[in-house]
Amino acid sequence: MPQAPEARPLRRARNLTGEVVAELSERIRGGALRPGDKMPTESEIMNQLGVSRTVVREAISRLQAARLVQTRHGIGTFVLEPQEQESFLGGAPSELTVRDVMAILELRISLEAEAAGLAAVRRSDENLKEMRRALDEFQQHVAQRTGNAVAADVAFHLELAKATGNRYFHSILSQLGNAIIPRTRVNSAALAQNDPETYLDRVNREHEDIYDAIARRDPESARAAMRMHLSNSRERLRRAQEAAGKMPETA
Repeated sequence: MPQAPEARPLRRARNLTGEVVAELSERIRGGALRPGDKMPTESEIMNQLGVSRTVVREAISRLQAARLVQTRHGIGTFVLEPQEQESFLGGAPSELTVRDVMAILELRISLEAEAAGLAAVRRSDENLKEMRRALDEFQQHVAQRTGNAVAADVAFHLELAKATGNRYFHSILSQLGNAIIPRTRVNSAALAQNDPETYLDRVNREHEDIYDAIARRDPESARAAMRMHLSNSRERLRRAQEAAGKMPETA
């Protein structure tokens, strides 16, 4: 087992998540973390790099999307073999186009609507607690105008997938990683000339509708709320494209 690297806080940068991704990617590619090795825990990464839990979670999501690591719930996050590190999306997350994001949203409408219905029937109190924690964190970012609500957004959707009791829902969304949140690739609010806080508040209300249906164990309402949320996301992205005047080649 390789020796843990010496703790060293990252320099304060505009994009701390990117700094963490770069640091962990370098450990993997440089051999400090080898295929099959268990990644440091969230707390260990926080202490080593001097960043928040939110930043760590978003960084891990990006590494999952790049197929550098895989999270096995209840066990930990592990470095993948090199041949496993090619994303089934057909390219690195940064290479996704707006059309890719639109296509992913179409996939998610079918996938996550059913996941929400199953979660409403099968969720545990712990699942509900984790979803509530993610939504509270999302709301905190909106209220504080930090602009860094993506990790909490991803955490909510992944915990919902976990609540289905079917590991394949979670596995697919984990592989998609941050690509499941369109505004990580396209700043929909800015393109549509909308107020970002208003945009995020609307997204938060949609999340709350999904959560409420799951909390009261109402599968049909949960499916409908998730379908509405993702359809709205797709429509917001479509309007953003129209406002921008053309479809960008990269998002």
